[in-house]
Amino acid sequence: MSYQESGPRLLGAVAFVTLFAACLPQTSTAAPSAGAAGAGLVQTAAVTPTPAATAAAARGLPDFSDLVAQVGPAVVNVQVVERAPTAQNPEEGDEEQDDPFGDFFRRFGLPRPNMPMPRNYAPVHGIGSGFIISPDGYILTNAHVVNNASKITVKLTDRREFDAKVIGVDDRTDVAVIKINAKGELPVVRLGDSSKLRPGQWVLAIGSPFGFENSVTAGVVSALARGNVGEGGNGYVPFIQTDVAVNPGNSGGPLFNLSGEVVGINSQIYSRSGGYEGISFAIPIDVANNVAEQLIKSGHVSRGRIGVTIQEVTAATAENLGLDRPRGAAVASVESGGPADKAGIEPLDIILSVNGKAVDTSDQLPAMIAEIKPGQTAQLEVWRDKAVKRINVTVEELKDKNVVAGNRRGGGGDAGTATVNRIGLSVRALTAAEKGQLKTRGDIVVVNVKGPAAEAGLRNGDVILSINRLKPTNVAQFEQAVKDAGHDATLLIQREDQQSIVTVPMK
Repeated sequence: MSYQESGPRLLGAVAFVTLFAACLPQTSTAAPSAGAAGAGLVQTAAVTPTPAATAAAARGLPDFSDLVAQVGPAVVNVQVVERAPTAQNPEEGDEEQDDPFGDFFRRFGLPRPNMPMPRNYAPVHGIGSGFIISPDGYILTNAHVVNNASKITVKLTDRREFDAKVIGVDDRTDVAVIKINAKGELPVVRLGDSSKLRPGQWVLAIGSPFGFENSVTAGVVSALARGNVGEGGNGYVPFIQTDVAVNPGNSGGPLFNLSGEVVGINSQIYSRSGGYEGISFAIPIDVANNVAEQLIKSGHVSRGRIGVTIQEVTAATAENLGLDRPRGAAVASVESGGPADKAGIEPLDIILSVNGKAVDTSDQLPAMIAEIKPGQTAQLEVWRDKAVKRINVTVEELKDKNVVAGNRRGGGGDAGTATVNRIGLSVRALTAAEKGQLKTRGDIVVVNVKGPAAEAGLRNGDVILSINRLKPTNVAQFEQAVKDAGHDATLLIQREDQQSIVTVPMK
């Protein structure tokens, strides 16, 4: 699937809140990241809590000490030296020539006071975390921890240090696999099943916040399947949200459950300050493990795609389309000639399940399709015309630079417009020349927006492709469709480079 298949949607973050990654450049205040969960690459003996820890847990106050003693040695500190740029910005060089002290600072390799640091001043040292997943030295961490690294050093709790090499990096999920060659036995974590996590469940993080190695913090799972969080997932990671304290340097570290199983990789936080403020995110271990297995086997990750863009199903859209409640993923557009198009998927379809697994929110769909191997069939349950249809789609491989059928910019002008109708729209017909220029299949463009339509988010220039599944070819047909609509009008529109679904309540 492409990013577009995560659909046009808003992140919905609180104003002025910034998302930070959790690796720590030693000269930076960057923030942490959240973890991942999955089936295990390597299975070792499960952690058996002592009677004291069990009794504490029964009281609702877990004692993590035994768990930390058993799993802590498999958590590592990852120190990175990033490649320094080799060429200085020409403009910076010109500024130095005008500075009488420029030669002095340049000779001694020092940054000039109150001036930007030269890009080739010195390599950047960073700190992150990781955990050993196999006795032969494979380690999971975050991609953003080791990207652009010229040297990686792994430190164990017994103070042994090893040089590490990158086996593979997957930027789409922010997962990386590195490897060390160690003599003697290595401690190994056990990977759990992140699909069994529940909000309110206790979890534990171990990592190197601000360089403080093997720091332990605990909290609870706040929510599951948080989609479209920052740059890490690009729609392919249903993040675990926790209130576990993670900070710069925690990136790549494990998130454990009370059984001592890794259920996630700490990856990101939301923060105004750059430090922990109560919300952290982890990559589910089932997602990370699937990526890791492919990186170890082939060095790259193969993902499925079906060629659609999707968006969340709102309460108004669900009601107007006859769905019992808001659920599933609404199809906003279908790539011409793509797998979904060939199978008969249409815009305004709502995908309710994939291979029998329910799609409760649109955030879940991209990861579900991505996990299907190219060439295999995805069995979709689709809501259309107030009934469930079962459609089989042959999944294709997602390419790094996937091109989705373009959606074009709407036209302007007001010649031949109708009066503002009951939903607050004034529209006109597109000319043949405009349609050719816009490469659109729509015939109607919005030229004035007021009232309910404006409140629903419609804009001047939106091209109307359908209303309540009817495709108007002229203004009269559109106006009649508006008059015939019931409590709501669900429009399929085209704006900029994407299609989207907008449901407008009637006056």
